Amino acid sequence: MANSPKLIIEDLHVSVEDKEILKGVNLEINGGEVHAIMGPNGTGKSTLAQAIMGHPKYEVTKGRVLLDGENVLEMEVNERALKGLFLAMQYPSEVSGVTNSDFLRSAINARRGEGNEISLMKFIRQLDEKMELLGIDESFAQRYLNEGFSGGEKKRNEILQMMMLEPRIAILDEIDSGLDIDSIKVVANGVNSMRSPNLGVLIITHYQRLLNYIKPDFVHVIMQGRIVRSGGPELALQLEERGYDWIKEELGIEDETVEQEA
Repeated sequence: MANSPKLIIEDLHVSVEDKEILKGVNLEINGGEVHAIMGPNGTGKSTLAQAIMGHPKYEVTKGRVLLDGENVLEMEVNERALKGLFLAMQYPSEVSGVTNSDFLRSAINARRGEGNEISLMKFIRQLDEKMELLGIDESFAQRYLNEGFSGGEKKRNEILQMMMLEPRIAILDEIDSGLDIDSIKVVANGVNSMRSPNLGVLIITHYQRLLNYIKPDFVHVIMQGRIVRSGGPELALQLEERGYDWIKEELGIEDETVEQEA
């Protein structure tokens, strides 16, 4: 598809085990834009990512999530992926018996559709190119998906998947957690290499340090289940320097209720 993607989140309310976590999130992400969502622990950041992608634990009680005009909340998880949604997870699963290479080629062909499968030579060429950019050893291709991988290897593998699948909207859920500065730079290089009008990115992070390397166009603060402040990259710098208390004071939030997120 040549048209630039658009993700619109409208008045999204999400509950986990009958406890409301998101209480009306509104956000619009266009192709070519990088949005960062920040906020104190347990305020709904990962809940937002999981709800968009369709994790069954997260019940959407109100609102819509439109990708290119279609409500993805009415789709199965695999249909959302086929439409171009991608989630780089905080804790990627291990899948024994399925190699990285087989997984990626199958996923790419599923998106391309029958009769338009990627040729083996083109796939190998692209995979080698992306792995080199991410500093991933070529042996990764034949290892089982995330099995025995270190935390850093799993995160690089998530970015490799994003680069190979070429989604329309990519959600990166705390992709920097547990990474040293060198690994953060590698992950950031991978994301930056993908920046184009054909991709919109939502980064969920606790820390400004990742945003030193992936410069966001917009930064949003989520508290009490809503986006309470939006701005440019300078907002992330303010949060790094001043924390969140000043926003709580301005908004009259006495204490942020910490919820447990999966």
